[in-house]
Amino acid sequence: MRQKILNQVGILLISSVLVTFLVVSLAMYDKFSGYMQEDVREEIQYIKIALEETSGEEILDKIREFTGSSRITLMNEDGEVVFDSAEDSQTLENHHNRPEFQEALKKGYGEEIRYSETLAKQTFYCAVMLEDGRVLRLARSTDSVLIFLESSITLVGILVFVIIIIAFFVVQEQTNRLIEPINKLDLEHPLREVKYEELRPLLVRVHEQNKQIARQVRELKERHEEYIAITENMKDGLVIASQTEVLSINRAAQRLFQVRASDCIRKSISRVSRSQELKKALDQALAGEYNEAILQIRGRSYQLLANPVRVSGKPFGAVILVWDITEKNVAEQMRREFSANVSHELKTPLMSISGYAELIENGMVQPGDIPEFARRIHQEANRLTALVQDIIQLSKLEEGQGEFPVEKVDICELTADIGKTLEHSAEKKDITISVEGEGIILQGVRQILFEMFYNLMDNGIKYNVEHGWLKVKIWENCDHIFWQVEDGGIGIAQEDQERIYERFYRVDKSHSRQTGGTGLGLSIVKHGAMMHQAVITTESEPEKGTRITLEFPADIM
Repeated sequence: MRQKILNQVGILLISSVLVTFLVVSLAMYDKFSGYMQEDVREEIQYIKIALEETSGEEILDKIREFTGSSRITLMNEDGEVVFDSAEDSQTLENHHNRPEFQEALKKGYGEEIRYSETLAKQTFYCAVMLEDGRVLRLARSTDSVLIFLESSITLVGILVFVIIIIAFFVVQEQTNRLIEPINKLDLEHPLREVKYEELRPLLVRVHEQNKQIARQVRELKERHEEYIAITENMKDGLVIASQTEVLSINRAAQRLFQVRASDCIRKSISRVSRSQELKKALDQALAGEYNEAILQIRGRSYQLLANPVRVSGKPFGAVILVWDITEKNVAEQMRREFSANVSHELKTPLMSISGYAELIENGMVQPGDIPEFARRIHQEANRLTALVQDIIQLSKLEEGQGEFPVEKVDICELTADIGKTLEHSAEKKDITISVEGEGIILQGVRQILFEMFYNLMDNGIKYNVEHGWLKVKIWENCDHIFWQVEDGGIGIAQEDQERIYERFYRVDKSHSRQTGGTGLGLSIVKHGAMMHQAVITTESEPEKGTRITLEFPADIM
């Protein structure tokens, strides 16, 4: 209503002001045009007197300097131009056919308003006959009037604009005053203060409706708050549907199915998801059957339960509950794989120890062979001990258990110590170990760093060739520290490079058995790198060797 009033009053006001402005402008133009013509009439009389008294055309050149915007023309009785203040008189045509000239010849005075081809403007002409029979004409364009009016019209326009602005705010203020009592109606107590009697019947009906609505609102609010408290804060998705449409969907379900409640409520279940498993579960629930299903959404697994809702013994709708079981499935799968791998890895050395011990116990071994059998038992026991230690260490890293003291570690010195520890293994295969780098300090856990570097260098020896080489390079670059081990060994195929950091994964199982690896070394490296926020880069080609780089941030931990 306010906008309608403003529009109508505004249009009326603007129209009135514009019409007034136009009428005033036309009146002013007409008035000043009359002044201009009167001025020309007086000016030509002055020039006539001056010309007749001097009886010479030279006076016209002097007068021209003072006439301003007026054009002076002197013509003979036959219309030939003798003098013109605007153009060369010799180039002008004969003016005998000009209306003001002919009228001046007949009556002694004549005037005319027409378009001047010489001045290319609308012009007022005034002509008088001199005593010697010649005709003097004075012309002035109406542009001079317009120029004079321009400043006045601009001022008037500014005043009109100001009036419109002031009137607009006045109308707006009056409209606000008119509408304000309606906008401020107390709809909860409409009869407390009635500003306009015309509204009283409506306000009485509103008062009666308020009583009924207030009671219903209280009941609905209580139920709604209970429902919100139960559903909106649920971690699991909840969808409630009738036979034909979705009645409710909580936040968790909206995030899961990537929809908004406004797009689903009172619409088909297909607006929530087009999954056939969801539709089938809903259909069965609407038919009165409890059912469950597994949904695969964006690479994750979700458990779905659909329960029928009965009203008066008949299926009315369904309640669908959905929760994420991805981590549960992954953890279960990892647990099964880990259990199977651990069982397999432990079984091999235990069976070897048991077999050798049984042979010795039953006297089936020659006395001279007993030291060899004892050596094998000791070797398998060491392998079993290493495997158990690796399993315990890996479990601590994965679960974040145990205390890992952080300290400043000279990783160049630590690497050199590891190289000395592995000298005996390297000498067996005639492998040359070289360490490049000096005095580089890393803030980290010494024990974990030792195991990471040891496993990588140990693998570089185990999976190397006879008479091979192993290089370790350590350097700093800006805010990062790099530790790199490179060998000229058997290398790793491209398809295996992504999996070598998995627990118990072996590229060459037969070769791994010979070298005595537990299959957990690189898993420890991976989790140790995660602890130190390091990035592992693996570069390798079969039969050409392997290069593994650890990139540590300099300010870790």
